[in-house]
Amino acid sequence: MEVDAITKFTKLSPQKARPLARKLRGLPVSEALKMMQFSKQKAATLIGKTLKSAVANAQHNDDLEVDQLKVKEVIINQGPTYGRFWPRARGAASPILRKTSHIHVVLTDGAAEVEAEPEAEPAAEAENS
Repeated sequence: MEVDAITKFTKLSPQKARPLARKLRGLPVSEALKMMQFSKQKAATLIGKTLKSAVANAQHNDDLEVDQLKVKEVIINQGPTYGRFWPRARGAASPILRKTSHIHVVLTDGAAEVEAEPEAEPAAEAENS
């Protein structure tokens, strides 16, 4: 079963968060949380909070055990970019782009979800025979 959590509009450039997100893919939740706890990057704090939220969702909403959860994927999407201006000499201004991110963490317990396959129609089978 898959459980997810999303944090939107974080004040962090996606370019700075994606390398850290790639390292988490496939790790058990306990190791991923340790990695986030001891990393000095701002992205680690924000991804760690989202990871903890996904774990809480798994426990509360789906009654899953934390020991069996693994990080399936961490997706960092670009959010809106806010434009600001920095004053320069002689009345000029330089643009500053404040980038934001959306962090999406997906956890799985390893159990494959089996979808029911549609049954073939009897009329179609009779024509093929």
